[in-house]
Amino acid sequence: MDITLEQSVLARLITAEDQELPVSATLRYASDDPFAVHVDFPPEVSLAGDGATWTFARALLEEGLDGPAGTGDVHIWPCGPERTVVELHSPFGMALLQFDTPPLHRFLLRSYAVVAAGREDVGAAVDEGLQALLGNV
Repeated sequence: MDITLEQSVLARLITAEDQELPVSATLRYASDDPFAVHVDFPPEVSLAGDGATWTFARALLEEGLDGPAGTGDVHIWPCGPERTVVELHSPFGMALLQFDTPPLHRFLLRSYAVVAAGREDVGAAVDEGLQALLGNV
């Protein structure tokens, strides 16, 4: 049985003028995609007026809660004991967000209650990836 967790969170978007703008988001974890976490942003926070979803490794979130992590489009690091910074890079620019750390940590623990670390089904993920790449070939 597939299980999906969702948790609403409030973030603060740090602007180029060092203003903090409140941004709502939804953290999402699905047992059928056990290596990933998703952060869904509503349409009102997008420049294009569409909702946006960022997907990255669950392990990256765990690493970023303890120290600087990330080498690609997503970077995460602690900012003191109570806040975590998430930096998102896209072809359209960069967004810097601050989250309260306790909700991120709770979400991560809830995801491990669904699929424990090291218990992810690698075979199914490989099969799905190959199917996506090769189709019915």
